[in-house]
Amino acid sequence: MATPSEEQNIDRAIAQLCTQFPQVPPTRIAAVVSEIRAQYDDRPIREFVPLFVERKARRRLHALAASHN
Repeated sequence: MATPSEEQNIDRAIAQLCTQFPQVPPTRIAAVVSEIRAQYDDRPIREFVPLFVERKARRRLHALAASHN
């Protein structure tokens, strides 16, 4: 189960990704983050989930942004 600090870190990651990828709609960024985060739903240790989610989302968004250029 996600903790309040995990939620805050995920929200912060989405904001940073929106700044880093202005060409990608914020709703798409949030969807990518949500999809990746769901992969960690059954993990009992939550401390690094936001970090892993942000890293995977950044890689996916790089590929998405490159395909639009």
